[in-house]
Order: sequence, then structure tokens, then C-alpha cells
Amino acid sequence: MRVLVTNDDGIHSKGLDVLVERLKKKAEVFVIVPDRERSAVSHSMSLYKPLRVKKIQENFFIVDGMPADCVRFGLLDLLKEEKIDIVVAGINKGPNLGDDVLYSGTVGAVIESTILGLPAIAVSLVARRNFHFKTAAEISCRLIDKVFQYGLPEGVYLNVNVPNLPLNQIKGFKVTRQGKRIYGKEIEKRTDPRGFIYYWLANGNAINVKDKGTDTEAVEEEQISITPLQIDITAYNYMEKIRKWKF
Repeated sequence: MRVLVTNDDGIHSKGLDVLVERLKKKAEVFVIVPDRERSAVSHSMSLYKPLRVKKIQENFFIVDGMPADCVRFGLLDLLKEEKIDIVVAGINKGPNLGDDVLYSGTVGAVIESTILGLPAIAVSLVARRNFHFKTAAEISCRLIDKVFQYGLPEGVYLNVNVPNLPLNQIKGFKVTRQGKRIYGKEIEKRTDPRGFIYYWLANGNAINVKDKGTDTEAVEEEQISITPLQIDITAYNYMEKIRKWKF
């Protein structure tokens, strides 16, 4: 088995180290990650600047681009002869729940893999400190096995959120739908020492909307959330209504 690992937290992420170490026990692992943190870049790609790549060690590379760049460059060029079987993005330091998936560079990476026809899993640890990365790494390996056993439909990828607990305290797996998170809408305005104005997007902590069957509910119940997402985002249930509009 050949696994391509990427992330949006960059080369210095402890979650990356733990995931790669665990995956090496079962697979040949290739790593292509951004050279710095690229959180919240979604599916951004570097279309108007060249990419520079640096080899860190055997099978380990950094790119001065986005997570999606790493996947596209890896699958179409650097590793095109390696026959990669699956892409895993993570372990993300923090949740990718609900609306987070629209912003997440972790999810953006697996979207690119799915577009290119390879199965992909985004793995996030629902924590901001004291991370139980080993739990998420073990879950990643189990899910890889299940994807190989059962497969994924064309255009579908998995978004996985793991509670920040020791493995023996996890209360199970739950297949979920995407939930809803509410973000702050404040824009913080400041003035620098030279008198120039600058701004922070001061969103604060997102609030989970309580709803049955969602990813947010699962992790609050200390269960692993597995949400199948898809490339096709057409609102099919609204198409017929739009056809009735008078143009």
C-alpha cells in the first residue's frame, strides 16, 4: 500500500509526525506538505506563481504552496510513477466540523485527491491543546483498511473528526451528516505604532448547533464522526423549483 500524506498545518506539525510514524508500520508513506501553516485556505491553488519544492529526506517533501497544490503536484508529477493508493490529510490540530469544511485546507487537500480519482480521508482532532494524536493516527489506519475493503464511490471522500481522548475512552464510531457551526461576525480594528489602521478577523470560538445525526453531535458524545462528503454540491431538491421561475 502506498499512502500520500499531506496537511494544512505545515511541516512542523506534531500531528503529521505521529500520523506518518503510525502509517509506516503498514504502508509505504510519501509526505508532501506546505512549508508553513496554511489553515483556512480551503481548496486554494497557486495558479499565478511557480511552486518550489524541497526534499527533506527520503519520500518527504515540502512545497511553498497550498495543501491542494501538494496533492496535485504529488499525484501528477513527483509521485506519478509510484501508483499512490490513497491520500490522507492530517492530523489536523482542531476540528473540521459543520461549516469548517468550507474553509479547511485539510478538506481542500482531499477534495483535490477526489477530483483526481483517488480515495481520500481528512482526519482532524477536536482539540486546541493537549492533543491525543496517537488516537487519531490509529483511527486513520483503521479507516484506510475499511476504504480498501469496501471502497468509496466516485466523487466521495471522508471527513473524520476524532474526540481528543485516549483510544480506550472513545465511545465508538458514528456515520454522520455535516452539522452547523456559528462563527462570530466581529472585525477587530486596530492602529499600529505608526498610526496605520489594520484589521483582525476576530471570529472567536465557533458554536455548535445541536442537531441529531450530525458530526458535531457525535464528537460531543465522544464518538468518532465519519462524514461522507462529495464533489457534486448541486442542490437537487431545488432544481425543479427554479425551473418554474419565469425567465
